[in-house]
Amino acid sequence: MDKLLDKINSPDNLKQLTISELNTLSAEIREFLIDSVSKTGGHIASNLGVVELTVALDTVFDVPKDKIVFDVGHQSYVHKILTGRRDKMATLRQFGGISGFPKRSESKYDIFNTGHSSTSISAALGIARARDLDGDNYNVIAVFGDGALTGGMMYEAMNDAGHSHTPLILVLNDNAMSIAKNVGAMSAHLRKLRMAPAYFRSKVVVEKILNKIPLIGKGIASVIRRIKRFFRRLVIPTTMFDDLGFTYMGPVDGHDIEALIQYFEYAKAEQKPVFVHVQTKKGKGYAPAENNPQKFHGISPFDKETGETQKRGETYSNRFGTAITKIAEKNTRVVAITGAMPNGTGLEEFTKEFKNRFFDVGIAEQHGVTLAAGLASAGYIPVIPLYSSFLQRAYDQTLHDVCLQNLHVVFPIDRAGIVGADGETHQGVYDISYLSHMPNMTILSPATLDQLEEMIDFAVNRFDAPIAIRYPRGGCEAKNIPSGFELGKAQHILDGNNVTIIATGRMVKRAEEVAALAGRSVEIIALPTIKPLDTKAITASAKKTGSVITIEDNVKTGGLGSMIATVLEEEGVRCKFKIFAFPDKPITHGTIDELDKLYGLDTMSILEYMNKSEE
Repeated sequence: MDKLLDKINSPDNLKQLTISELNTLSAEIREFLIDSVSKTGGHIASNLGVVELTVALDTVFDVPKDKIVFDVGHQSYVHKILTGRRDKMATLRQFGGISGFPKRSESKYDIFNTGHSSTSISAALGIARARDLDGDNYNVIAVFGDGALTGGMMYEAMNDAGHSHTPLILVLNDNAMSIAKNVGAMSAHLRKLRMAPAYFRSKVVVEKILNKIPLIGKGIASVIRRIKRFFRRLVIPTTMFDDLGFTYMGPVDGHDIEALIQYFEYAKAEQKPVFVHVQTKKGKGYAPAENNPQKFHGISPFDKETGETQKRGETYSNRFGTAITKIAEKNTRVVAITGAMPNGTGLEEFTKEFKNRFFDVGIAEQHGVTLAAGLASAGYIPVIPLYSSFLQRAYDQTLHDVCLQNLHVVFPIDRAGIVGADGETHQGVYDISYLSHMPNMTILSPATLDQLEEMIDFAVNRFDAPIAIRYPRGGCEAKNIPSGFELGKAQHILDGNNVTIIATGRMVKRAEEVAALAGRSVEIIALPTIKPLDTKAITASAKKTGSVITIEDNVKTGGLGSMIATVLEEEGVRCKFKIFAFPDKPITHGTIDELDKLYGLDTMSILEYMNKSEE
C-alpha cells in the first residue's frame, strides 16, 4: 500500500491534503523518523515532538517565499523531510551528507544557518526588516523552544520587535524541556499560562465563525476583537508577551493539526507582531524517547525496538563528573554551574549530592560565567563546565568579568576540538585561540583521563586564578603519559634526534602513532599546559633536532602552533617548522577520523609530510 509520505516532495503537496490525511501523514513521518535516525543517530526526541507543528507550518505558509527560521535547528528534520530531502535522510550527519541543522547551502527552504540557541528572533526580525525595506510582502516566522527563552538575547529581540510593531510571527514550541528540564521564572510563567487556555481558544473559534458571514462578518470581528482586548485587560492579567508588544495566542495543542492551522491562519492575517504558544510532548509517539527525552535529545545510532545504544567506555565528561563530586565532598567552597546541560557535562552525581551548591542557569552562558565571577568574588570556587562551542558565547564575560579581575573560576571545556556529526556550529576548534590572549587565563589540556583528574584537583585546590581545562569528546587517550602533572612543564614522551613533534590533548596519541611508523628518530613533547608554555623545553628540543612539527585540534590561526612559532622566533631558534591544525574555514560534519583525514591531521598525512621534508 502506497504511503502519503512517498508523494510529498515539497510543501505544495501538503496544501491538497485533508486534515485526516495530514494526521495520517504525521504518523508516517514519525515512523520514518524513528527508523531513519535509529541508523544515523541525531536529535530524535525534539523532532518527534514537532511533527504536527511542522506539518501545519509548511501547510499554512508559502515556503520558501515565507521564511521560517528554526532556533537551534536540531528540530528541523521534519521540515527537511517535507522539503524534498526525505531520500537524503540516510546521509543525515554523515560525511558528505545532509546536515543535522538548517543550512542555506543545502536547500532554498533553509533560511538561516543555526546550531546554537536563542538566535531565531533576532535573525527573523532582521529578515522582516529587510522585507519592509524592500517593500515586499511575505511572512517571517521564528520557531523556538521554551529552553531558548532562558537566553537573554531572546528578550532583547522581542523588546525590539514589539516596540517597532514589525509584522513577525513567533512560535513557541513549549515542551517544558530544553535538553534538561527547564528552570527559572520563565518556565513558571509558561506553566501559569498553560492552566487557562480556554479564553484564547475561544477567540480563534469565534472569529472563524464571524468571518464566514457575508459582507459584515469581518467588520463585526474587528469590533469584537477590540472590545475583547479591552475587557481582557480589565479581567485577565496580560502575559509578558502582550506587554512586550505581541498579540499572544494560545496555548494550543501542538499535536492537533486542525487547531494549529486555525491559529497560524489567524496569526498570518494579523499583520503585526504575534506570539503563538504551542504545547508539545518531546519524543511523542516513541515510548523510549517520551520516557527519557534527555537521553534521546541527541543520540548515537540505537535499536529502534528497545531504544538501547551501544555502550561506550569511560569518557572525559564522566571522569570530570566523578572527580569534581569527590573534590566537593572535602571542599565545601566548591559550587557547580551548568547551562542546561548537567547530564552532557557529567554533573548528574553532583546535582544529587550537592543540590544547594548546584546552579542550572538555563541556556544562558553569558549569565552563567558572570554568576561564576560573582561567586568567586565572594570567596567560593565556581566550576562551570561548558562545551567549547558554547563557551564562546560568553567571550566578553570570560574576559571582562573573570580574567580582568583575576578571579578563581574553573572552566572545564568539554567537546574541545572536533566533535564530528554535529558539524560546523559545534566544532570546538577555537577555544585555544580565543582564550590564549586573555590576561590571567591559564589553559590546560590532558592527554589521559587520569591526567584530567589531576588537573581538576590542581585547578580547584591548588590554584587561585582563572583556569581552563580543555578535553575532547569521548575517551581518546595517549599511552605513555607519566603521572604527576606540573603546571607549565612539558612532558618528554619520547627522545629522538631528527624531528620534534609537539602535541597537546588528544593529539598526543596522534604523535605517538606517527612516531611508531616514522622511519626516523622522533622526539615527542606533550604539552599538558598550553598557557603558560614551557619555552625552555620547546626551544631546547627545537635546537636539538632542527625540525619541529606541532599537532593540535584547534584552528591554525592563533592556536598552539602559532604560539610556539612566536616562542621560537623570539628565542632566535632557526629550524624547519610545520603546523598541523584545522584551516580558517567552517569545519564540516563527519566522524572525527574522517575530518582529521579531510583536513590533513591524520597519521598518514603527517607521515607523508615528514617523508617529503626528509628528501
